[in-house]
Amino acid sequence: MRTKICGITSYKDAMIAIEAGADALGFVFYEKSPRFMDVEKAKAIISKLPPFIEKVALFVNESAETINTVCSATGATLAQLHFEASDTLCNALNTPYIKVIRAKSIEDIQNRADEYALVDAYCEAYGGEGKRINIEWFEDVDCSKLILAGGLNASNVASLKKYGFYGVDVSSGVEISHGKKDAKKIQKFIKNAQ
Repeated sequence: MRTKICGITSYKDAMIAIEAGADALGFVFYEKSPRFMDVEKAKAIISKLPPFIEKVALFVNESAETINTVCSATGATLAQLHFEASDTLCNALNTPYIKVIRAKSIEDIQNRADEYALVDAYCEAYGGEGKRINIEWFEDVDCSKLILAGGLNASNVASLKKYGFYGVDVSSGVEISHGKKDAKKIQKFIKNAQ
């Protein structure tokens, strides 16, 4: 499974994740998040990263103009839309994007399993809750285009291999505190996911 380490807030943590084998890094542009990054700080980190690593910018309830501006200014290579983005908004984006399914039921997953998407457990707040989705919902679903997030850590990620997820996304499960990553937790998470 491919791995994304989300909620990166420092160059040091970014490089720890990359050296451990992460495929993607996530930068949060949602002001209410404890992992929020401003454009200049994100740009300073992203500009020093090696090639072939996906730099994902996470957005909540933003306009296409804001998403385009932030991605262009920071060098982000993918926009993660953590809200119900309209077709009009998506068509106006200059950066490739991935939608997040905030799943309340098995139907939410079954209706969208034919497109690449990130699946997270539904919470009133957006992201960072560490809430785990009901894994039984994936028993008879083609998960080859789905990236699973929410409540993941080094102890439970290996058990997901049998579902054939495209990838996994972790933030709080590899942290010492909000926005500060733990090198050993990252290394173990990625090793167990692979």
